[in-house]
Amino acid sequence: MDKKNSGVGVLDKAVKILATLESGPHSLSELVAATGIARPTAHRLAVALEFHRLVSRDFMGRFVLGARSGELATAAGEDRLLAIAAPALANLRDATGESAQLYRRQGDQRVCVATAERMSGLRDSVPVGTALTMQAGSAAQILLAWEDPEKLHRGLTNAKFTAASLAAVRRRGWAQSIGEREAGVGSVSAAVYGPNKKVVAAVSISGPIERLGRQPGRLHAAAVMATAQRLTDYLAKSK
Repeated sequence: MDKKNSGVGVLDKAVKILATLESGPHSLSELVAATGIARPTAHRLAVALEFHRLVSRDFMGRFVLGARSGELATAAGEDRLLAIAAPALANLRDATGESAQLYRRQGDQRVCVATAERMSGLRDSVPVGTALTMQAGSAAQILLAWEDPEKLHRGLTNAKFTAASLAAVRRRGWAQSIGEREAGVGSVSAAVYGPNKKVVAAVSISGPIERLGRQPGRLHAAAVMATAQRLTDYLAKSK
């Protein structure tokens, strides 16, 4: 068997089409020329891949990689991220004395995907799977701050933070909130970046304002950013 082929012809041809589209848009004729696949077969496979959102069309009708390709790549990165999130958050909790969380954005919400709770005393408890608003809290600020202008503008509707606040977040690399999500609770968050240099998650610590004070970033921004950087570095190495 040719080592370049799996022995499953239709799958090998579909993968060859996807690999070709990595370099950019292709018309059907260009796909045929680049892959050597017969025109009727290339068309049939490209349309089937389009049905499954692995392939899409640009404004000129050319075939391009579809949204599903990016979703699968993101999911793979998230799996790697979750593999080391627990020990990283435990270290952050121990360093700050506050509960630590990892959030990912899902549509108009942010979801806690990993956590390390403070072991005793007054704490802010956010169980894994909890869905929270994107309109308040330092993690929401992080997950919105680097979005494109249109999404950022839309995300600011009814938000408890402003465009100026998000500009400050981008400058310094971390966000803080005092009573935004819940009265009496403060938090500090920083961004985790994927290999594509886009924000994929937010690392946070949270706790009572009476312990964190009115400027929790002064106390804990360095530790939160260091944890976020470790997670970012891990994703870069494991891509």
